[in-house]
Amino acid sequence: MIKEHDLVVLRRDLPEVGVEAGDVGVAIATYPNGALEVEFVDAGGATLGVATLEPGEVRALEGSEILHVRSLSPA
Repeated sequence: MIKEHDLVVLRRDLPEVGVEAGDVGVAIATYPNGALEVEFVDAGGATLGVATLEPGEVRALEGSEILHVRSLSPA
């Protein structure tokens, strides 16, 4: 079960936020229906966006995974 402050992996692209499937965010709020508020930030700590997502749209980051870096397209 994902809790507040857990790292999560996005399962689908969110072009309106500028993130893609596989990007990592942090759960900043959880709701009784299982939905999550997830914040996505760049490497400098600037918020790219916040999205309310259903449980199936993210998964918990596993300890055996490695993070990957990609450049963001200029806006």
